[in-house]
Amino acid sequence: MRVLLLGKNGQVGWELQRALSVLGEVVALDRRRASTPYGELTGDISDLEGLRHTIRAVSPQVIVNAAAYTAVDMAESERDFAQIVNALASQVMAEEANQLNSWLVHYSTDYVFDGTGTTPWKETDNVGPVNHYGATKLKGEQLIQASGCKHLIFRTSWVYAARGNNFAKTMLRLAKERSALNVIADQVGVPTGAELLADVAVAALQQAWRKPELSGVYHLAPTGETTWHAYASYVIEFARSHGEDLVVEAVNPIATTEYPTPASRPLNSRLDTAKLRNSFTLHLPDWQSGVTRMLMEALNK
Repeated sequence: MRVLLLGKNGQVGWELQRALSVLGEVVALDRRRASTPYGELTGDISDLEGLRHTIRAVSPQVIVNAAAYTAVDMAESERDFAQIVNALASQVMAEEANQLNSWLVHYSTDYVFDGTGTTPWKETDNVGPVNHYGATKLKGEQLIQASGCKHLIFRTSWVYAARGNNFAKTMLRLAKERSALNVIADQVGVPTGAELLADVAVAALQQAWRKPELSGVYHLAPTGETTWHAYASYVIEFARSHGEDLVVEAVNPIATTEYPTPASRPLNSRLDTAKLRNSFTLHLPDWQSGVTRMLMEALNK
């Protein structure tokens, strides 16, 4: 099997390079032009014609898109660019996948919902993004579905990885510098590790390959739920219990309204994962186990 991976150096892309290797040949690209067995190719998904050329040159059985425009606040001012990367590039991949009769694996977000209520979102619930980032990701989903290609779209939330920056590492850095931290306590979601996103995508793809009727949209996140405030408190307590020298004395809960940002944030980011678990007979770990593993790696550096 030949797999084209786009966004190879992002948080999820980095884990996918490892996870996808069991499937066969992986042609992994990032934004830079690169020499491949199929010629000089670009993985820059904002270059739509270049992207189309890359897919045709590689002619993969699977396209995995781990690239996206994820700067939620900047998307409010860079609206056209976010639309190209998150929506129009998805359309190009889907059209080419359909032509090749290939699978497209794509990641989306809980931000396609409006964040109201307190129950976890199901795949069948009405969508209604509250910011431009969410709107562009939703458009990408819709264009993939409209193309008729075989696809696995995984909506997820609060993504982190051991590699690169993330919320937990930011909290640890601030906990060494400040005596008090103010952290939002009224947004509820589930921290989701890039490792889980990669491993589940490959496990699902291996089954969907044999059963194309599994094509569709799935919610993917660990079990449990938390707030940014409780997440920060968990991270700080863990680090302190493992000998980290922290000066922070208070982690204060604040409301979203006390921390204004250019883009609105949904308050309810819970995702119902029953469809994913039942369709692919998967067990999902609790969110703390992934965060603990990431922290062990971060603290041992």
